[in-house]
Amino acid sequence: MNRMLMGILLALALMVGAASSAFALDPAPSTAAGAKNRIVVQVSDNDTGKWNLALNNASNLQKDLGAGNIDIEIVAYGPGIGMLKADSIAANRVSDAMAAGVKVVACENTMQAQKLSKGDMIANVGYVKAGVVEIMQKQQEGWAYLRP
Repeated sequence: MNRMLMGILLALALMVGAASSAFALDPAPSTAAGAKNRIVVQVSDNDTGKWNLALNNASNLQKDLGAGNIDIEIVAYGPGIGMLKADSIAANRVSDAMAAGVKVVACENTMQAQKLSKGDMIANVGYVKAGVVEIMQKQQEGWAYLRP
């Protein structure tokens, strides 16, 4: 009886081991061998602290992973778009982040609602029709999501 029980337990252990390796999670498409890490960052608050945190997160990601190994896109909409105005207190830091390779985009729907033109914005900011749609599509493409 002990031999039979031992045999059953051994067979179960082998089956569990085989099943766990068969069902192991594959890395996300964005981190597969040779692929870049990708992250989309939402900023929708008119809060300098949130913008500084988002920019610090972007800088830390680039330092840790290497700027060439990660695509970072910050999407600003709603009240958060104010920090992308040319005269905002965050303008210099945003410009520095863009110079370091961080893509920063503004929601045109928000700009229209706030009666802002591209001339009101920091030079070289990108534009998307709808910030929430941009974030949703990036996530569907396998991008990581961060909202500081």
